[in-house]
Amino acid sequence: MRLLALEARQNASYYQSRYRQVADLGAELYVLNGIGTPDFWPQDRYRVAGSQRIDDLITEAKAWHEQERFDGVITFSESAVTAVAAVAEALGLPGVGAEAARTSRNKLLMREAHRRHGAPHPGFRLVADVEEARRAAEDFGYPVILKPTLGAASNFVFRIDDEEELRETFPRAAEGIAGMSWYAMEAEGLDLGPHGLMVEAFLDGEEFLIEAVAWDGEVYLGSIVDRITAEGGTFDDDVHHAPTSLGPEQVAAVHRVVAAGARAQGLDRSVMHAEVRFHRGEPYLLEIAIRPGGGGLDLIARITADHCPIRAVMDVARGVRPRVRHYEPTGVHVTAMCLLCDAGRIERIDVPAEVSESDRVFFLKITARPGDVVRRPPEGNSILGFLGTTGDSLEDARQTMNDLADRIRVELSPIGDR
Repeated sequence: MRLLALEARQNASYYQSRYRQVADLGAELYVLNGIGTPDFWPQDRYRVAGSQRIDDLITEAKAWHEQERFDGVITFSESAVTAVAAVAEALGLPGVGAEAARTSRNKLLMREAHRRHGAPHPGFRLVADVEEARRAAEDFGYPVILKPTLGAASNFVFRIDDEEELRETFPRAAEGIAGMSWYAMEAEGLDLGPHGLMVEAFLDGEEFLIEAVAWDGEVYLGSIVDRITAEGGTFDDDVHHAPTSLGPEQVAAVHRVVAAGARAQGLDRSVMHAEVRFHRGEPYLLEIAIRPGGGGLDLIARITADHCPIRAVMDVARGVRPRVRHYEPTGVHVTAMCLLCDAGRIERIDVPAEVSESDRVFFLKITARPGDVVRRPPEGNSILGFLGTTGDSLEDARQTMNDLADRIRVELSPIGDR
């Protein structure tokens, strides 16, 4: 099979490891970046269009398709799902369609679709300024969530506990989303819907991350992961555990909610990453993205539920029913975390051999490099990478993870230096 992977603006080397997984699973993978670096992928299967314009990306993809006859178009980037839908449509290949992609990318359009179709969701409102935000917060009741409509990776997502905090945080968030990398990596010339800030009612229960597939009217929950982070004012989304602690009745309730969200977003054949939070004992949708979850969630799915989101992406992209089943854990316990540090410019990252070579580590990925600037909320939400460990229980896996994470050393200098 021949697949075309696409980013309008290359996100450094972040998706290279997943591209390698696609190739290891048997695909002949070609990569098209609108703006990208040379030597990112083998030269005979790599092109840079030199433009983020969707028309230019389509023109380049069409010309390449005439030569290679791709079977499908894929992406692992939240910032590229709308571009991939447009390119797939232009090439006459399977895809979710432009409208479903836009609805699934823009959090406001997603919420409006959930409301129209009765999928459980928190109260929400698009707000143009701090006064509109204040009125929304008063209507919903504090605490509330402040978030961007076109965000990703919890960038500029805040829990707001009172009016003073709202007045302090809102202008910084409004300024920050204007230069947010996830927005800057979008293809130009596409209708992405409103780009701004939303206020949402706060859901006070536990959060769960689901890797799922929609196929011809049925939704399959391939993997369910518990988010076990102690929350503060931001949503770093940094510690996870699987298999889930949910019981059979709760899993069935989550399935109903995710299926309702998929129908609302117009997803008939799609890979999905769903985030669900319980509130007063009932599940509500935070979002359903139309790509696999980030970090090591694909590996967690394989280890703890025998579900491969990467293989599912490959199959769905070419219109082939993926190998799916309803959630069935394997019994292996894992924990995983985003590696975080203080703000500053990275001078050095030291990962000792007892971490990198441990037989308890199933996932270790350092995404930051010396010279990178780490920004912490409210200015940003940079991470160093990811670490995942296995164990006989949650406590065993988590203790191992924390012990190994403590051995990774990061040297920082002030951001203003140089």
